[in-house]
Amino acid sequence: MERLTEEDVKKRFIEPALTKKGWDFNRISMEKQVYSSTSFTDGKVIVKGKSAKRGTQKRSDYLLHHHNNFPIAIIEAKDMEHTVDAGIQQAIDYATILDVPFAYSSNGKGFIEHDRLTGAERELTMDEFPTSEELWERYIIENNITPEVEKVIKQPYFFREGFKRPRYYQRIAVNRTVEHIARLKSEGTNNGKALLVMATGTGKTMTAFQIIHRLYSSGVVKKVLYLADRNILIDQTIINDFSYWKEKGVLTKVEKKKLDSSYDIFMSLYHQLSGEDDMEAFLQFKPTFFDLIIVDECHRGSAKENSAWRKILEYFDSAIQIGMTATPKETEDVSNSNYFGDPIYTYSLKQGIDDGFLAPYRVLRIGIDKDLEGYIPEKGKIDVYGQEIEQREYTSKDFDRKLIIDDRTLTVAKRITEFLKSTDRYAKTIVFCVDIDHAERMRRALINENQDLCKINEKYIMKITGDDDLGKAQLENFIDNNSKYPTIVTTSELLSTGVDCKMCKVIVLDSVIQSMTKFKQIIGRGTRLVWDRDKRFFTILDFRKATQLFSDPEFDGPATSTYVGPGEEYPPTPDDDDPTDPPVVLDDDPKKYRIDDVDTEIISELELIYGEDGKLVANHTDNFKNMILKGYPTKEEFVAKWMSENKIELINYFEENGVDINRLKDKIGFDVDIFDIILLVAYGQDAILKKERVENVINSSFYNKLDSKVKGPINDLLDIYVQQDIFPIEKEDLSVLELPIFNKYGGFVPTVRLFGGKAKYKSIIKELIQTIYE
Repeated sequence: MERLTEEDVKKRFIEPALTKKGWDFNRISMEKQVYSSTSFTDGKVIVKGKSAKRGTQKRSDYLLHHHNNFPIAIIEAKDMEHTVDAGIQQAIDYATILDVPFAYSSNGKGFIEHDRLTGAERELTMDEFPTSEELWERYIIENNITPEVEKVIKQPYFFREGFKRPRYYQRIAVNRTVEHIARLKSEGTNNGKALLVMATGTGKTMTAFQIIHRLYSSGVVKKVLYLADRNILIDQTIINDFSYWKEKGVLTKVEKKKLDSSYDIFMSLYHQLSGEDDMEAFLQFKPTFFDLIIVDECHRGSAKENSAWRKILEYFDSAIQIGMTATPKETEDVSNSNYFGDPIYTYSLKQGIDDGFLAPYRVLRIGIDKDLEGYIPEKGKIDVYGQEIEQREYTSKDFDRKLIIDDRTLTVAKRITEFLKSTDRYAKTIVFCVDIDHAERMRRALINENQDLCKINEKYIMKITGDDDLGKAQLENFIDNNSKYPTIVTTSELLSTGVDCKMCKVIVLDSVIQSMTKFKQIIGRGTRLVWDRDKRFFTILDFRKATQLFSDPEFDGPATSTYVGPGEEYPPTPDDDDPTDPPVVLDDDPKKYRIDDVDTEIISELELIYGEDGKLVANHTDNFKNMILKGYPTKEEFVAKWMSENKIELINYFEENGVDINRLKDKIGFDVDIFDIILLVAYGQDAILKKERVENVINSSFYNKLDSKVKGPINDLLDIYVQQDIFPIEKEDLSVLELPIFNKYGGFVPTVRLFGGKAKYKSIIKELIQTIYE
């Protein structure tokens, strides 16, 4: 009986069954009904020393759409050696991730259907697979969708040449929001609220664009207000995601507190609409003017009871209001969940990294002696300003806020420079300081450590803070992917949020950070991926133990409202294009001491990497050992897996869970197989050199019985093994034989013929690999 592979089953049985029921494989672009063998993630980025590679993508066999960007069913296929329900668990898992209502498994003999709307599961024949309309009818009935709502949710997404198709999580966010608003409108509710939580770098503005486009195009909303609190957020949005409406002449940016009712889509800073009581600019419009308001970065004050910004939302309370944030604000004093409601969708930083859409990070936690041990000045010590220093113990929280140690600033600047010299001196770098004064002193210290490059261009290092117009003027150049300068910037608050610097590769933390919201926003400056420009991960140099917040459950946990009442007044925002850095509050005493006669030194460094479950783990052998043993408790289990599975997939498993193979190689220091490295680290078995393994092969019975004409190619394959590893030899596609070294046998085809054909070649290679590892 013929053995049919999974691909055979798909082509011979599943696809004809779908075509018979009207599922169309031929539609193009975003209108295509059936996406066959579809990857919906990019594959987690695995950091390997100074380089990075992609992990395994999540891929569905078939993703079936009812209409534009509305997947309604997913199918997982198996070969006929499996039962019909063998793929249903995976199908349900993927359907849950993708927010797809129907999941199917098939081996070509039938289908198993899991209905996520009802929880029911049933078996179908190959002729009983539902049509697109049958599934849609079940969806709208189970969800009580009226014809009015159906019309809105079937409104197509915006698409034109060069415009990115939404990623799966953006689609979910858009679809849920559009359906939520359509329901509110159909029920006669003009006002209503929704909250979307999406990690920094996951495309909130692109998501907002598609929400507005579908609601605006369907006529559900006619006037839209998009609110933000940074000028650069507005400008970036208009230039990039919202450019289409600017071209159409329906979009305007509110400036000088002037409002023009002839436009449909208004982009505005909060403070362009707010002001003194009865003088607010928003009073130029009636309370019913806007149908939809989108609040970007809504964690920053817009939902606070006493915020002046809140007046805007309360005045236009007849509009649908959508809050978008990367960091839901949840404290005893303020809760944006309390105002906007629980999130209708959340896509976290961990999900973004695991899917390969966001850059992972590694941390160098650097300990300076005075930070770790504290500093007590001698009695009567006078600082550089002639002030007598209060005698008490000063710690990391005091430095640069209460007490400046000049040498500490120099020590930090030297370590930053050393790191960049060992990696890339033109890596975009943000140094977060305690306040504006600290940012200026750090700028000067860094300039003195990098005089050679500052001589070439004086903008190599700059301070960008709210009080510095020259620095702020360079912000556009800093975030421009194609602009080399500025390269290193020092700041305190201004760059902590909203600045889309895709090429930022280094974040330096030299400020004690106690706010989880601020910490998340700062980390978000580095999470953008620019794969083709070698921005694949970023490094955090932490001088104040701020990265301990990574281990806080709140860092990537769900938003849980603890709102108990109105909170403190939000700091007033000036009427200029951008808020300045907020003033530093030095308790009740504004006095700051400064000393220049105390030495500091780095006494500890710990490298931490992004490991399993998104947790930071120390990058040393004990952690690697534990990770390996977690998957394979005994040596026998690991060896059996190594010999029976595709080895590159096994290595990918380790690397995706935080095992840095290159680090292990470097630590061992001699040329051994990855197989031996793992045996040594995890199970304590002595490693064998690759050359020794090759010698064992040449002295084996396997090698002696080989036909003399194939020994030449085998020797070449063994040389490749010594120079590289086993993976090129193991590849099923035989691509290793396309290397120039095999041209002496006539190239790919003649070399395969020397072995007696592909089947015979594969058989010999399988025995060769077994012999290598005996």
